[in-house]
Amino acid sequence: MSTEEKHQITVNGLVVDVVRKNIKNLHLAVYPPAGRIRVAAPLRVNDEAVRLFTISRLAWIKRQQEKFQDQERQSEREYISGESHYYQGHRYLLNVVYREGTPSVTIRNNKILDIFVRPGSNTHDRERVLTNWYRRRLKEEITPLIAKWEAIIGVQVAEWGVKKMKTKWGTCNIEAGRIWLNLELIKKPVHCLEYIIVHEMVHLLERHHNERFMMYMNRFMPLWQHYREELNRAPLGYETWEY
Repeated sequence: MSTEEKHQITVNGLVVDVVRKNIKNLHLAVYPPAGRIRVAAPLRVNDEAVRLFTISRLAWIKRQQEKFQDQERQSEREYISGESHYYQGHRYLLNVVYREGTPSVTIRNNKILDIFVRPGSNTHDRERVLTNWYRRRLKEEITPLIAKWEAIIGVQVAEWGVKKMKTKWGTCNIEAGRIWLNLELIKKPVHCLEYIIVHEMVHLLERHHNERFMMYMNRFMPLWQHYREELNRAPLGYETWEY
């Protein structure tokens, strides 16, 4: 049974998500793209203490929110030649080629994503071809990474999958030993994907984001906070992210 308690308070006109859980210290985070503020607090800490803690960090919160506002963001994609699309942290220009045959995607000269589609293909058709290619490539990356980290962490992933998610990079069903990973991760550097895999697998050892969880992350992946920051700095899609 979860011991988490969630609600919101307002501090100097800012809405703060407060999550109470079985931890020892207060933790503050600001999330892209809109600068959502979240405070994780011990169960015994009241709202006034959370409010004072938040006030003491207002300058830092403002700097983080300004950073996200200035962050590069893609417009909604039309999947036409000349558009920028990302793959494993690198930007490529899309080149749409209309021809008969099986649709496919290839990388050319480390600069161009050639997408071959049937004549008459519309935006949805072109998106589906690229999305299917992204999905295959991501699964190819995930398989050896999970095997690698199962041996290191000492846990077993019973099942994993890839899907589009609007608010999270990954999720873990602890009881089922099942991990879901966001399709968008194929657009990010491989070590960011690896960080999310490790993060979700560590949840098989510790459900909550508490000191024990942090201890495991520091042990298995000492640079995990750097990777998390890099992931949040990467160009954002046009979707509204809350991670």
